[in-house]
Amino acid sequence: MTLDLSGRVAVVTGASRGIGYFIARELAAAGAHVIAVARTVGGLEELDDQIKADGRGQATLVPLDLTDMPGIDRLGGAIHERWGKLDILVANAGVLGVISPIGHVEAKTFDKVMTVNVTSTWRLIRSVDPLLRLSDAGRAIILSSSAAHSARAFWAPYAASKAAVETMMRSWAHETESLALRVNAADPGATRTAMRAQAMPGEDPETLPHPSEIAKRIVPLASPELKETGLIFRAKHNRFVAYRQPE
Repeated sequence: MTLDLSGRVAVVTGASRGIGYFIARELAAAGAHVIAVARTVGGLEELDDQIKADGRGQATLVPLDLTDMPGIDRLGGAIHERWGKLDILVANAGVLGVISPIGHVEAKTFDKVMTVNVTSTWRLIRSVDPLLRLSDAGRAIILSSSAAHSARAFWAPYAASKAAVETMMRSWAHETESLALRVNAADPGATRTAMRAQAMPGEDPETLPHPSEIAKRIVPLASPELKETGLIFRAKHNRFVAYRQPE
């Protein structure tokens, strides 16, 4: 079944490259108006050009550093003023930090990972939760990682940040389960992105799925027909498998 998001408004963070870029394109191709949020103006402009070339959907570009907490607050206000609601949130933006023994991680690096990956996600939820509740079928998708559960050596800051956002997602889902709002997490798995190359510099990127492939699996979580909430959808054997609890 072809996903139809005509007339729906979606926020995508980290939309200027990687998985976020292709999620934004997929949402627009399904008919959504995409509010594309990222620091890189050039990347946002390229996305806008591509959405126009694809021939369906529209984009509003929001250059915003997610460490700017008042800026995130203003985003919610601006969406309310223009559209009066929000239908889809894709909280995709994140940073890796460093792959390092935990005792060697600099305080400023740890603080940045937590600020971008955790605090800004909470602030974004806080900003748009009232707008998603005004939708007839609000959908929130929080990007996570298997690192949240593996507790892999040398990945402590990133792993801890993803464990935190997954827990926030599940709490939010419990709070809203009696509403039309559905809240889930998506773990894309190993993907051919700049962050993956930073984490695994010796890996052949051609052995990994392209972010466009992963985006096609994530975007159905924005469907108004989706019933599940509070789940972690994990890439496994070329499909997404849903889990109620972390493995």
